[in-house]
Amino acid sequence: MSFSPDILHKLEQLQAKYEAMGQDLGSYLEGLLQSDFLPYWDYVQLDVLLNLQKPKTAFEDEKIFILYHQITELYFKLCLNELAQLCRPQEPPSTANVPADEVLMRIQRVNRYFDALTLSFSIMTDGMDPEQFLKFRMALLPASGFQSAQYREIELHCTELQHLVHRDFREALQNETDTSRLYARIYWKQGAIELQSGKKTLTLTQFEAKYDKALLQRALSLRGHTLAAIWHRLSNESTTSSETLAALAQALRILDHRVNVDWPLAHYRTAVRYLHRPSQDIAATGGTNWQQYLPPRMQLRIFYPWLWTETQLESWGKKDLLRDEP
Repeated sequence: MSFSPDILHKLEQLQAKYEAMGQDLGSYLEGLLQSDFLPYWDYVQLDVLLNLQKPKTAFEDEKIFILYHQITELYFKLCLNELAQLCRPQEPPSTANVPADEVLMRIQRVNRYFDALTLSFSIMTDGMDPEQFLKFRMALLPASGFQSAQYREIELHCTELQHLVHRDFREALQNETDTSRLYARIYWKQGAIELQSGKKTLTLTQFEAKYDKALLQRALSLRGHTLAAIWHRLSNESTTSSETLAALAQALRILDHRVNVDWPLAHYRTAVRYLHRPSQDIAATGGTNWQQYLPPRMQLRIFYPWLWTETQLESWGKKDLLRDEP
């Protein structure tokens, strides 16, 4: 049996590849000969994936709650996969190796992931029995979606820390350059403070113990490498076409609105459905003040304020700014 020229060429390429690494091609071919074909269920680790749900109660709808949060974290991982290829702390602050078109493409990918997340949140809002939810949620204390470190990483990749400082401290720290001081006043730390005592909730202290050092280090390494920094460099480069710049500005506005308005609003509507009561609202499992923490109009968290008009900034979280754009 003879080999085609194409197969022989590939064998020569493999020989060169393995010789360059000091490896014996014949040994690898022997291994390939003994290997079995890869089935789908092994490739995606299906059995492992379908056994990652460990309910704490016998209520069937708790599985919905667990699965949707796991799906959310997988989408966050997809977002970080794109952002990590744009925000590269190990390299000099330059976009020379990341063309503007690629920056646009990857931001649009992140936007699609958040589109899917926002549109699918009705699974949580309308997909669980309220009575079951109010019972099984008590077995989850003090766990909370607040403790998603991947979501915090997405925020740190998107903008500089000054724009993530809690609104009560933003003016005083607008010229602050100390990353540690800015991080200490990041908005979500203020969202997990007990209203009566002023102390940190257990949810926050657990989260800080596990992730605080890593997140602070990430914030330090991302200075000058965020999407905001990339935008400023591209907008000042003569090689970036006006069409690409306009498309990039729109993609960043969509990202800003999806992460800071649409996604929190989806959570807020769900909290209202399950936790709002005419007499007194039910507290969130993590002890967060969800009535103040979730509404975008209360937080006024904006990644790219320079890309919005004054009128739009004044309407932040009160209406769909993307739909109302001319």
